[in-house]
Amino acid sequence: MATIEECRAALDKLSDSMRRAGGEVRAAAAMDRSVSCHLTDLEVTFAGRLTGGRVEVHDTYAGPPRERAQIRLAMTGDDLVALVGGELHFARAWASGRVRLEAGLRDLLRLRKLL
Repeated sequence: MATIEECRAALDKLSDSMRRAGGEVRAAAAMDRSVSCHLTDLEVTFAGRLTGGRVEVHDTYAGPPRERAQIRLAMTGDDLVALVGGELHFARAWASGRVRLEAGLRDLLRLRKLL
């Protein structure tokens, strides 16, 4: 099972990758939205913002998200690490229910370019 530290490192790696991306990916990441990522097996939530083309984690706390972020992810820690590491394909994980993504329709349309 992935640790909280490994999951935080995965989010940092994702953020760095988004910042270095070009083209449509960079444009899709250029929104300013609140974000939460709930790790269901670790019962921890990372909360922050997607801004400036990267994810900035501002808070980590036990349990489910305390506030309703504009973009909400939920998955296991192992799935987060695998997604960021390229070992798990987002669309397949989402279709099978391993990953949950909730956001407004406009945000979902932009996010599909990232995922």
